[in-house]
Amino acid sequence: MAAYRHYRQLLAGCDVEIERMLKEFTDGAGPDTPALEPPKDRHKPRRNEMRFDLRGHLHRIFGVDLTAVPGVRAQTAYVLLSEVGRDLSAFPSAAAFASWMGLCPDNRVSGGKVLSSHTRRVKSRLARALRLAALSLFRSQSWLGHYFRKMRAKLGAPKAITAAAHKLARILFHLIHTRQPYDESVFAAQEIQNNQRIQQRLHLQAKKYGYQIVEITAPGECGPWDDFGVEVAVPETLTA
Repeated sequence: MAAYRHYRQLLAGCDVEIERMLKEFTDGAGPDTPALEPPKDRHKPRRNEMRFDLRGHLHRIFGVDLTAVPGVRAQTAYVLLSEVGRDLSAFPSAAAFASWMGLCPDNRVSGGKVLSSHTRRVKSRLARALRLAALSLFRSQSWLGHYFRKMRAKLGAPKAITAAAHKLARILFHLIHTRQPYDESVFAAQEIQNNQRIQQRLHLQAKKYGYQIVEITAPGECGPWDDFGVEVAVPETLTA
């Protein structure tokens, strides 16, 4: 018991030293930066969490609340700060940032044919933290949670975790560069545009093969076409 209490004191001393070093960072938040909102998930501090307001320090340093992104906790943002710092200018784009962590496909092409598209094996604490953040999206009701479950059903759990971690990396890169708060409605608008492109492609394919797609007034009555609200009218020459 005495040894346990001694180690707890040493860990508390580490938290004090980390907080002292975080206070040395200059403020990245400007006068127009929105105030930090209270955390949505109120819970008792976990064993691996700092015993001070880490989230407030990170908001002051980065100038934006990274924990507003679903799946990203203060500990995840702290790993980003400790691994790459507050300035991501060393990476020319979000794609380069994700590639540095090995979160994007490493296409091996020969003669115009893709031989392999597996991700590179990279030992990165930040990549591991983002994978854990992606795994926590399984029960999230956000757009990112929907994206993770869709990719999990399509590719399987391991590839879905990598794809969601890649998405998180690009989002964090954008937030840090633009200092804009996380907005979930942007992804909802992109989803609507994606559905519209799918509908246009379906209309072109149906017209090519002599079919006609007719929109229905009450989506949900045609089974597999519920997501798009359309049904296919088969020409009489094919039904005869």
